[in-house]
Amino acid sequence: MASLIVSKNILRSTSTAFARNLPATFRAVQPLVQKARFSASTLDDVDLLKNKPLTGIRVLDMSRVLAGPYCTMMLGDLGAEVIKVEHPITGDDTRSWGPPFMNHVKDFSGCVDKSNKLKPHINPEGESLYYLSVNRNKKSITVNLREKGGQQVIRDLAAKSDIVVENYLPGTLSKYGLGYEDLKKINDKLVYASITGYGSDGPFSKKPGYDLMIEAEAGLMYITGERNGPPVKVGVAITDITTGMTAHSAILAALFNRVRTNKGQHVDASLLATQLSTLVVIAYNYINKHIEARRWGTEHATIVPYRTYKTKTDPITICCGNNSQFASLVTSIDIEDVLKDERFKSNPLRIQNREAIDEIIQKRFLELTRDEALSKLDNKGVPLAPVNNMEQTFAHPQIAARKLVSEMSHPGVGSFKLVSPAVQFSETPLTIDLPPPMLGQHTRPVLSEVLGYPEEKIQKLSEDGSITTFNYGF
Repeated sequence: MASLIVSKNILRSTSTAFARNLPATFRAVQPLVQKARFSASTLDDVDLLKNKPLTGIRVLDMSRVLAGPYCTMMLGDLGAEVIKVEHPITGDDTRSWGPPFMNHVKDFSGCVDKSNKLKPHINPEGESLYYLSVNRNKKSITVNLREKGGQQVIRDLAAKSDIVVENYLPGTLSKYGLGYEDLKKINDKLVYASITGYGSDGPFSKKPGYDLMIEAEAGLMYITGERNGPPVKVGVAITDITTGMTAHSAILAALFNRVRTNKGQHVDASLLATQLSTLVVIAYNYINKHIEARRWGTEHATIVPYRTYKTKTDPITICCGNNSQFASLVTSIDIEDVLKDERFKSNPLRIQNREAIDEIIQKRFLELTRDEALSKLDNKGVPLAPVNNMEQTFAHPQIAARKLVSEMSHPGVGSFKLVSPAVQFSETPLTIDLPPPMLGQHTRPVLSEVLGYPEEKIQKLSEDGSITTFNYGF
């Protein structure tokens, strides 16, 4: 038994070519390694030397727009092989969301195979930056889910995958024989994640959900905006993003559970439930004490001073979470007399006298430029930050030091920049290996190399409208 463990460890750290040259005793355990216990996919087409946390895991990504693609991009960043299934004519909805677009390096309209029954649309304006922002580290295949041939492609891929991620209305994929219960019969190790607006059951389950709707319906918009202003949405589709993150963590937990049980399961994530969970203390204040929420702008309901202040130039944000930080703030900007004022001795008193202390601090900041204010408060123990626009944000020295922006070559648009993965690992560093794919770029290679379809079968599927194929020349 000990020799078997040693052999498996050796094989995990060697290439397939090297393994072929090992003695017969070592080669005998190679199938055990290629079909790893934690993976349901067949690993003989996976680069075992790619040292990432999810190397050897295959994801069948049947999602589009933002929440699902953000989730699967995170899985791809972690090393999973992500096969993105797109509409055979238009692809992911976000391919048309622009401007802005990244211009193509050439006219790709002639790259659509003439054998296709369906006629895909290659956007002449280029690749949408919205699409590019959430689809790196993926392969794109174009499949028609309404055709039996397309449905079979999905079943065949599900049989060789570890994870399915989809964001159709509940019941939609079941009509095509592609729901969780259907694919579970093919591969009971599948972690099948559904991302919906309202969840898989309940009176609203069949209703489509979009970020703006759920921000409004689940309380976020009501608490966002200036104190005396109207409700506003967050500047990005934050509910979509947090739902993608929630689904991502749930999928990883289900994968870990599969190590113990050798069984997959259905993960049911929704925009509504995620948004409700992110209300945190605001939700608890209401459900326990019936305290209705309100908008505070950049202010904080229970901490003062904690807000954005104007200066002679640009705004600055101050966060004083305790009396020591408050004392340091007022001393550093030369208004230390307020420390003698009984109204401001503690945070509860400062909340009672919020307008008075805010007026004093604001008046002083209006006598300073932002740079002068930052200089006075630098290294004084006061949590503070400038309110940066995008130019100032991406000029931040910490972003450069941490290499949080990457640049890579995209075969369709040339060089372009990406925001790097948000986390790093000491032993399995993350990299961006694949640029966001062109529409259907990998249809033919995935069907050929992953599923073993012969060229004649791929040609027939193209001709009957089950798939669309492309010849981009890369």
